[in-house]
Amino acid sequence: MMTDQIKLRLIKLVHTAIWIFFNLVIGYMLYAVIVGKIDRRLWICYGLIVGEGLTLLLFNMFCPLTVWARRYSDSTKANFDIYLPEWLAKYNKEIYTTIVVGIAIATLVRVMNG
Repeated sequence: MMTDQIKLRLIKLVHTAIWIFFNLVIGYMLYAVIVGKIDRRLWICYGLIVGEGLTLLLFNMFCPLTVWARRYSDSTKANFDIYLPEWLAKYNKEIYTTIVVGIAIATLVRVMNG
């Protein structure tokens, strides 16, 4: 039988893996817009980002894994549910939203300029 501590560790591992995946998605988006590679993969990445945003909206701006992890911890730390430094976990949404908005503006400029 799994203890709450083991369940929380598993959630943290999955959450961290998803965070890494979305870093790769955003990294590709940045690369694509810098080199002007406005292709199907870029639009798929936008779809993934929009899906992530909608998921956050559905869960009152929390990741569903954070909501789930709350069952197994009463920690008030921003990184209780993910293997990230606390400052990054705390400002994660603000940092990545800013980056994605910048990429979206650059994509719009690229598309409009052909």
